Formats: sequence, C-alpha cells, structure tokens
Amino acid sequence: MSSSVGQARAALGARLRELRRDARLSGKQLAEACGWHPAKVSRIELGKQQPSEDDLLAWCRATNSPLVYDDLVATLRNLQSMYLEWRRVVASGRAHRQRQSLEIEGRAQYVRWFESWVVPGLLQTSEYAAAMLTTCRALVPGGRDDIAEAVAVRMSRQRVLRTGRRRFSFVIGEAALHQTVGSSEIMAEQRRALIEHAANPRVDLGIVPATVDASVGSHGFAIFDAERVMVETISAELTITRPSEIAIYTDAFAIMHGLARHGAGAVDLIAGIGV
Repeated sequence: MSSSVGQARAALGARLRELRRDARLSGKQLAEACGWHPAKVSRIELGKQQPSEDDLLAWCRATNSPLVYDDLVATLRNLQSMYLEWRRVVASGRAHRQRQSLEIEGRAQYVRWFESWVVPGLLQTSEYAAAMLTTCRALVPGGRDDIAEAVAVRMSRQRVLRTGRRRFSFVIGEAALHQTVGSSEIMAEQRRALIEHAANPRVDLGIVPATVDASVGSHGFAIFDAERVMVETISAELTITRPSEIAIYTDAFAIMHGLARHGAGAVDLIAGIGV
C-alpha cells in the first residue's frame, strides 16, 4: 500500500487520539463506551486499522465531539479513495470507471504516462481495449457485463488528445509492442495506431528500447499535472497525492523519458516490429 495511504491513516488515528485525550478518557474507557476490545482503540489510533463510519460515530459520541463527525467522515472517504480494490471499483460497472477517467483526464493540462508492458489506455484501439477489459473481467469478476459500453467510453476519452491546449507525454516499453494482447492482428493495428498518435502535435510519444537498462520502470503509472499519480496493480488502484511521492514518480518518468526514442526514432522502432 502507498505510504500516502499509510500516512493519511496515521493522521486520522492521531486526530482520534487527540479527541480521546481531550475527553480525558483512557483507551480502555473509550473501548468500554463503544463496546469494543481495547486493542481496537490502539490499532485505530496507531493507523494499523481503518475505522468505519460507524466506528467514527461511536468515537464522537463517546468523546462528546459530534461537531467533528462530518470532517472525520470526509477524511475517511478521502482515505478510502486512495486505495481501491478493483472488485469495489468494478462493482458499479467498468463503464463507470472509464467515465471517471474521462473526468480526470479532462481536468488535467499535462499528462505524463508510463507503461512497461501494455499500451496506455488513452492510446488503445477499440479491439485492444476490448481484449484488455475482457481479460480483466475474467480476473476480477463482478459488476455488470458492460465491456462494450466500457470500450466505447474508453474510445471517447481520446477526444482530449485532439482538443484544448493539453499536453501529453507517453513513454512505453518496447516489450508492450511485442506482447500479444488479443491477437497478432490486433497488435499490428495497435502499432499502426501508435504511429498515428505520434503525428499528433499534442502528443510526445517515446518508446524505450528493450536493449537499454530501464530497471526504474518496474510498473506503469500516470501523472496528472503535479496533483496526483495513479497506479494500477493487479488487485487495486492507487491514487497518490503526497507531494514527495509525486516527486519520485516525476523523477522516474524523467529517467524513462530520457531513455526513450522519440519522434522519427520511435516511429521507426514501432514500424520495425511490424504494422
């Protein structure tokens, strides 16, 4: 889990400890008032256990601090949004998640996106996206069967590549161009699409050759302005907002960007694989 999440949880725990001490309650007394085991109070205050909204309500009642309940709930919900398991994300449908990306990308003015093993979602063809989403649904089942709708929304996201004054910088590992997603025909079409994207003046497309030492790029991530980084793991999605962590991702992107071939060099590399 991101240290942003850990720090946010610890900060919430510290705030709750402060409320308990202001109420002159020991941890044991608070636990008795809430009907909990004393260890639960300790775990929450140390950030080792995330409280529920019901826990926060009980805490506020026990410490006679109802006025801070709404703030605590807002803090908790923000914390929950930093680390979301895919099974929760897709519960409302994959198309819904694509619409969230549409909103995030629409607000950003500068998007930097690195992927080592797959093509970034904003640059995918519909067939590539369908193959990816179908595979993901098999791995993390649940939610509505709305793959076709999700693909349509993902394709609509590409409008941001052609409008406004936004800038996009994509760096992709060469391995992603070789790795088959769906079929060899889908991959050839995807590579042709990347060459077309490379001609877009708003898009800086870089390909990191497989022959260079690129050990920094161990996983994909997307940086939206200097405000957030989003990371997709196999089981969850992380949203990182801590400035010091964003700075690390920014440095990592700069390293991978420096290793990549751009412009005609990138196009030649893509075309050399086969289109």
